Amino acid sequence: MNIYYLGQNLFIKGFYNMKQTNFKVYGYRWIMLSAYMFIAAVTQLMWITFAPITSDASRYFGVTDLQIGILSMCFMIVYIVVSIPASWVIDRYGIRIGVGVGTVFIGLFGLLRGLVGTNYNMLLFSQIGIAIGQPFILNAITKLAARWFTLEERATATGLGTLAMYIGILAGMTLTPYLTIGFGVSGMLNIYGVISAISAIIFLVLMKEGPPTAPCPPDQEKRSLVFDGLRHTLSIKDFKWLMLICFVGLGVFNGVTTWIEDIVKPRGFSANQAGITGGLMILGGILGAIILPILSDHYRKRTPFIIIALTGATLGLTGITFATAYWILLASGIAFGFFLLSAGPIGFQYGAEITFPSSEGTSNGMLILMGQISGIVFIFGMDSFKSAFTGSMTKPLIVLMVFMLLSIFFSTRLKESTLISKDKDQKLSDT
Repeated sequence: MNIYYLGQNLFIKGFYNMKQTNFKVYGYRWIMLSAYMFIAAVTQLMWITFAPITSDASRYFGVTDLQIGILSMCFMIVYIVVSIPASWVIDRYGIRIGVGVGTVFIGLFGLLRGLVGTNYNMLLFSQIGIAIGQPFILNAITKLAARWFTLEERATATGLGTLAMYIGILAGMTLTPYLTIGFGVSGMLNIYGVISAISAIIFLVLMKEGPPTAPCPPDQEKRSLVFDGLRHTLSIKDFKWLMLICFVGLGVFNGVTTWIEDIVKPRGFSANQAGITGGLMILGGILGAIILPILSDHYRKRTPFIIIALTGATLGLTGITFATAYWILLASGIAFGFFLLSAGPIGFQYGAEITFPSSEGTSNGMLILMGQISGIVFIFGMDSFKSAFTGSMTKPLIVLMVFMLLSIFFSTRLKESTLISKDKDQKLSDT
């Protein structure tokens, strides 16, 4: 009789758990993620296009180096203005329309950019059009992950989406000089314009709003729209700490990558060595964006990996600041990129979890917005405070190191995501 009741209780418990966890994921989620990754990579490619060919571009368009720099800087400025409206569109109308708006801007203005000839004003107009499309794409990765992936896969999906952005930057840094040599500035822009149009068409053809059934329990589906979610998001203490961390981390990355040549040149390193160091930073970031988010999903932990990433990035930044041997500079660049860029997708997913039921687009947009603001501040600040005699950036880099140490302290104040902890407890109870 006791065995009968024990079996009956186990059956009832198992049936209840099955009702709670029996939700389906679809293989099409990887097609969705791949289409997103393609357009995200192209967006960053369009942003970074002129960075490695500043001198060639300034001669071609007959403008100053600063005016060429504005072609990239406008992306940060436009993001600050468009980010919240883009998040509202994503939350209100969904992924297909929200990201679709961004892809149309990328595709159309990418093509236009290749047709402007030597007209700098039309080029800047095209860049601004592309920049308007960027927030509609970048702010959607955690939304896409939540719509299509289970909770234990979401940091991995976010990591892969972020990885695509790094690949786009790397492609722009490495391919643009060769395409410019082979086809000229105009030919290179036309090639990129065709690529942008193709990526937009692929996204619009393949993208679906969501799977037939949600990949999560019903209590994880409800979301607040952007303005309600924004009030809720900004009321959460841990998210405020996370915003400070992103302000520092993304700002440091933008500053270091922008001024990498000026950082290492006073210590006798060549422009070629600076370029290789910058490329290895991105390669390290690509590896980090794959490895650490997967580990975060596997162990159902977010905060320890954020702390590890910030600590490793600070050590890498220390090496970049003081290295006099080339191999130390390269190793430091790899470590800096590996850890700092891997913190991004984990932080974005952590932000989405701790602000639930606020929309993922809201939290993701706010974190990237912090990085765009700090990127502008740090880039101009590093240039303003470098040595007037030697051009050395050691002093501003030391200030950045102090900021990174503060960000490590901020990260120790973060409490673990209750959403991922509940998911872990549910998995253990099911077994």
